[in-house]
Amino acid sequence: MPEPVENKTATGRPEADAAAEQAQLPRRRDRRRGDDSDAWTGTMPIISSNQAEQRPTAPSSSWAEAAAAADAPARPQPAKPSKDPVLKPPAPEAAPAVPAQPTRATRSASRAAALADAPVPDFISSPGLFVREQKPRPIGGFRGALYKLTGGGLNLGPSARQREEDELARRISRQLQGSYNTAVLSLKGGIGKTSTTVGVGLTLAEFRGDPPCAIDANPDSGDLVERALGEGIYQQQSPRTITDLLKNIDSVDSLTALARYMHHAGRLHLIAGEQDPEVSDSLTAEEYLRIRKLISAYYSVALIDCGTGVTHNAMSGILQSADNLIIAAGYAVSGAKRARSTLHWLASHGYEDLARNAVVVITDKDEVSTRVDKDAIEEHLSGICRQLIAVPHDRGVADGDLVTLDVLRPETRRAYREIAAAIVDGYV
Repeated sequence: MPEPVENKTATGRPEADAAAEQAQLPRRRDRRRGDDSDAWTGTMPIISSNQAEQRPTAPSSSWAEAAAAADAPARPQPAKPSKDPVLKPPAPEAAPAVPAQPTRATRSASRAAALADAPVPDFISSPGLFVREQKPRPIGGFRGALYKLTGGGLNLGPSARQREEDELARRISRQLQGSYNTAVLSLKGGIGKTSTTVGVGLTLAEFRGDPPCAIDANPDSGDLVERALGEGIYQQQSPRTITDLLKNIDSVDSLTALARYMHHAGRLHLIAGEQDPEVSDSLTAEEYLRIRKLISAYYSVALIDCGTGVTHNAMSGILQSADNLIIAAGYAVSGAKRARSTLHWLASHGYEDLARNAVVVITDKDEVSTRVDKDAIEEHLSGICRQLIAVPHDRGVADGDLVTLDVLRPETRRAYREIAAAIVDGYV
């Protein structure tokens, strides 16, 4: 049955309206895209997260708009191209930087740079930077016995006396720049002049790296070599003397050539004096200076045994070239007076410096009686010289025979060390 006309008309109108509405949609979309406005369509604009934070939310006109505004930050729509510059969201705040751990190569490079910039250590003058200082080993006494008993496990260090001995050794062994000589003299014989020369010479030879030389310039048939070698040994050797050296001095151009005219008591080298009384006093000042010049080319320290008196021919040359003096004296009243007279004679004859810097050595050779005030004699002489040193009574010195350090008393050996140290003190 055909439908009524009214029903067709009512049904067709909604369909026509729907078709018209669909036709309007492209035009609305084009218009919205053209002016980038949402006013005409009434739809929600796309808001970025940054804009959402800065822009207050407007009151929603409907629940649909409120829901769309709430969903917009969670589900942002892709941004549409626009003529206006695109607003980029700011970079998130940086978290506190965690320092990067250096790699092995970085650490090696840093250490190499630090070593390159650091000052180079001095291995010679500062050995303590690399090696812990070792405490000196005690020798003798309770400390030394305890050190041996514990196998070195307990080291109390050296005693005060041992430290003094070590200091004497250091002073004696100092290196010298050049050649120096010391004259040993007195105005009286038999008071220890030659024994002092031998004892101090052997001490210098014991501690110094270079051997010393001792010259017998005694015009009265000196016995320096006999006291150093012993009478029997000297007689067995060829009688080479200072006179023989003078005869051939022009041909001596090396230490080997000089050794033919010398004698050796260990490391102490000696030139013997003339034994013939007719020529013993013939050594002049000029001849001595020639010998002194030759010796200075090979020896850094020389001792001159001058004999008795200060007025013999060679004495002016000896005093002229001497760097310091040893004045031999004794505890006898006559010996003390002669030592004082020697110092006064030097001071009044142009040798004030030698007298002021002289070392007075008092040897207790005769072991005088208790009537002699030794302290008064020492005080009397010490005020007119640089230093006064006493050598105690020792049979190894008093007998007038061979002088060797092995048989001397410890106190005598220490006195000779003090004299040797005082001599070297006058050189530096």
